Amino acid sequence: MTHPVLGVDHSYLLVDDLDASAERYRRLGFTLSPRGLHSPQKGTGNYTIIFQNDYLELLGVVAETELNAAQRKTLATYGEGLHAIANRTANADAAKPALAELGIGTGEVSAFSRPLPLPGGGEGITSFRTLGFDPNDVPLGHFFLCQHETRDMVWRPELQDHANGAVSLGGIIGVSDDPRRTAETYARFYAAGRIEEAQGGFRVETGEGSAPLFFFDPAAITALYPGLDIGKTPSNGFAVLRVRVRDTERTASVLSGQGIPFIKTSTGSIAVAPADASGAVVEFI
Repeated sequence: MTHPVLGVDHSYLLVDDLDASAERYRRLGFTLSPRGLHSPQKGTGNYTIIFQNDYLELLGVVAETELNAAQRKTLATYGEGLHAIANRTANADAAKPALAELGIGTGEVSAFSRPLPLPGGGEGITSFRTLGFDPNDVPLGHFFLCQHETRDMVWRPELQDHANGAVSLGGIIGVSDDPRRTAETYARFYAAGRIEEAQGGFRVETGEGSAPLFFFDPAAITALYPGLDIGKTPSNGFAVLRVRVRDTERTASVLSGQGIPFIKTSTGSIAVAPADASGAVVEFI
């Protein structure tokens, strides 16, 4: 039996105001895709920030519908921020029975397509198949599989050039009162999953060329990001998004040029507060 979860595909920020968040991320030095809209039934829209092999999505409610009631409840209860991790799989349909054999519960496979506005004008179609994990088994946020059926429409080269030098997701960090146990739970979800101690917490390897996950207790994460209010991130989601860049000095110059405050961490990275990044600490490494 082959474990079907191959790493982190993308993560998304669920945000209060989609266009305001897009402007924040442009000021952070990211290139954003044109604004996309999902179906009228979903009532949601998005912007994507595309890297070499993964990406970040800004997701917002643009019209209240029955299908986005859960997302609206999440925003009302926990606030905006880093609420989801979507994982790579070669085949969502085959993944469901494979995960069941491993004792990992899932929902049903969902297939959907949406129009994709192109940077140069015009429109394409992008298609996905997704499979959600049983939320009762997932400690933080929304956790699911994403099979891309139209990869070339998503990873467009003109969207991968970022003024801040970003090249990939560098890590996703959650806060837990029992970080070892939480890390062990997530490690089980990945084919390459294993844990090791790191920076006063625990690191979960998720696959080759894939962003690792990290889990810290409240005291440890406060020590890592002095002066940043971790309490402004959603308690049921993730606190920090690490983004790998070519040169942190280049990134710092972009932030300074936009008047965005940041801290320098003990490891030499720079980090922006949740207030300037729609509910997440964004750390450039």
